[in-house]
Amino acid sequence: MSLRQDKHHHLLNPAGTSSEHPTLDERLEVLLAQKMHGISFSAYVDGQKPGDELGRDQIERRMTVLASRFSWIRSFSTTQGNDLIPIVAKEHGLKTLVGAWLGTDDDKNRLEMERLIELAHEGAVDIAAVGNEVLYREDLSEDQLLAFMQEARERLPSHIPMGYVDAYYEFEARPNITAACDVLLTNCYPFWEGCAHPYAILYMQDMYRRVQRVAEGKRVIISETGWPSAGGNFYGAESSPQGAYLYFLRAMEWAASEDIEMFYFSSFDESWKVAGDAGEGDVGAHWGLWDKDEQFKYAKAS
Repeated sequence: MSLRQDKHHHLLNPAGTSSEHPTLDERLEVLLAQKMHGISFSAYVDGQKPGDELGRDQIERRMTVLASRFSWIRSFSTTQGNDLIPIVAKEHGLKTLVGAWLGTDDDKNRLEMERLIELAHEGAVDIAAVGNEVLYREDLSEDQLLAFMQEARERLPSHIPMGYVDAYYEFEARPNITAACDVLLTNCYPFWEGCAHPYAILYMQDMYRRVQRVAEGKRVIISETGWPSAGGNFYGAESSPQGAYLYFLRAMEWAASEDIEMFYFSSFDESWKVAGDAGEGDVGAHWGLWDKDEQFKYAKAS
């Protein structure tokens, strides 16, 4: 479910308009005009899922939508057409955070790693991410992940930072992983910890600061944060169009004001995330700023 494009959002601003207090839509226009830091690239159109081959045309179409709004694109895999994402991003003048998706399949892991390194040497990678929530899912042991990270650091061009993506608390609990990273890539989701919306931004900021405290001066990037616009509740966290809109505005305004590197999750709704390995239920399909038909949810401008 998404808001109609032609509907103004006065319900989100019950106090009305004021020259001293910009409306939410006015705040949104400021964000969209100044170009935000980064966005997670949702590649799969309706009817597709991981394992399906991505086509260049769909990547080009979606990249065109995002290129004028963001400076960085994050991709999650380097196989089955996902390797085209950073290539197309570079053609649009964007910087790239490129991930190798690691899991329980040794052969697939090897393909992901090889292509990540190839893309880096081809100039398509600005930051390399070795794995995404591998420890959270328990797909690999810490030692196995460290071996992949060491290999990546040895084979990547020396100027490309290498890191690992996981929940903020994994960097606190696993100092060896933290030490192996050039850059710490932390996922911060108040929603998935049942945080009520009024406290969500403060909670997300605390997640980020906790990673900063163990980073020992290393660069820390929020690799994912977001709020679903529909799909139900998770304990005290409630999904809604209003909540998603407000979380997006407040998160991105804070990131801009504090010069925080943040990749918002996500660009487009993806229906496949409702079931299967994603395991997110109905909310899984509603994390995008754009809906599955590539229409921006929160303003007339796309």
